[in-house]
Amino acid sequence: MNTEGWLADTRMSYDTVATSYADQVRDLLDETPYERSVLALFAELVQATGGGPVADVGCGPGRITAHLRGLDVDAFGIDLSPAMVETARREHPGLRFEVGSMTDLDLADASVAGLVAWYSLIHVPDDEAGPVLAHFHRVVRPGGLVLLGFHVGYESRLKTQGYGGHAMKVHVHRRQPAQVSAWLEDAGFTVEAQMTLRSAESPLGGIVFARRRPDSQE
Repeated sequence: MNTEGWLADTRMSYDTVATSYADQVRDLLDETPYERSVLALFAELVQATGGGPVADVGCGPGRITAHLRGLDVDAFGIDLSPAMVETARREHPGLRFEVGSMTDLDLADASVAGLVAWYSLIHVPDDEAGPVLAHFHRVVRPGGLVLLGFHVGYESRLKTQGYGGHAMKVHVHRRQPAQVSAWLEDAGFTVEAQMTLRSAESPLGGIVFARRRPDSQE
């Protein structure tokens, strides 16, 4: 699959649905106690390693970024869609949001204490997952934590409409936690926990915690 093709389709799709998407997910964490617990644990683990900046990659309208800030995490958001970034800045004034792609993160090496990709890897094709996780490894400091959330399953489907009936063109890839964990291990992370859950976020969601191995163990 052509990288520019799927990236352009994803950017255009989320530019189109940014406002309606934000309306639909704005209060979703209120309905998802298990996910709130996951994010609280992530915040606790980041703080236990000394804290520092945390990148919310694929942040959309910024709800996870803002939630982490409420947990005293120095979180900032990055999203492929300029309209999503505009929405995030409008909904969460004073927080840092910028346009960027997880395929080429504009962050310095080992510059973040942690990284969250909350249901944002779901549009990345399998053959791009390794390079994306290599970028995550590059920007997370040794010992830093990565938290991934994704839909669990085996199939991929083309989403052509969503969030208020707007036209979209994005592939949604469902994956097994074991596959995601294997990709993380290959990228230089140690997987510390994985789980599945059912909630308003996903009919079956996967959660993986992983930590960048110290350089001596790469």
